Amino acid sequence: MVIGASGGIGGALLGVLEAEGRWRRVIGLSRRTEPGLDITEEASLAAAAEWLGREAPDLALVVVATGFLHDARFQPEKAMRQLDPAHLAQSFAVNAIGPALLMKHLLPRLRRGGPAVFAVLSARVGSIGDNRLGGWWSYRASKAALNQLVRTASVELRRTHPGAALVALHPGTVETGLSAPFSRVGLDVQAPAVAARRILEVLAGIGPEQSGGFFDHLGRPVPW
Repeated sequence: MVIGASGGIGGALLGVLEAEGRWRRVIGLSRRTEPGLDITEEASLAAAAEWLGREAPDLALVVVATGFLHDARFQPEKAMRQLDPAHLAQSFAVNAIGPALLMKHLLPRLRRGGPAVFAVLSARVGSIGDNRLGGWWSYRASKAALNQLVRTASVELRRTHPGAALVALHPGTVETGLSAPFSRVGLDVQAPAVAARRILEVLAGIGPEQSGGFFDHLGRPVPW
């Protein structure tokens, strides 16, 4: 299942999974699907989880491909003086709180009778240890919070689903509306389909021993 299936990466992930032909069913959910799923509304997430309990009770793979970096109101901050509480709240709502509530409602839906992977797309700029440039305050902080939530949830998941894995994944820079204004010449910018295949290749090698980890799109660990 792909959460955020109407986005650039999410749509590409859904397409690659459907093309593989090895899954009994591939489900994509977003605000535009039926049922709809709004990551900022817990009632929406609970309703989607209830629907999944009837339609697909044993999830083998879940990828959360949602995220917020900028919109018409907010752009990544370059300096502390640009901090805005509404911007911080929006970033945390989409990048941290929403995925946390998704984990609350969907991790219990992972299958118990075999391996399962739940992956949340994070970002390298959410790494505290790798932060050498500063800036992008709201995005960095909300993704760092997401990483901690993933790590914490993985401890609980290990007790209930010992064969499952929960990971945070940096997808690299992908040619989408989210990253387009900030791509630089010479940067390794991936087409969505390429990024989707790389992500799925990494997830194919993820097992319980990697649960709680933070990896990039080539499978390399990212510093916390």
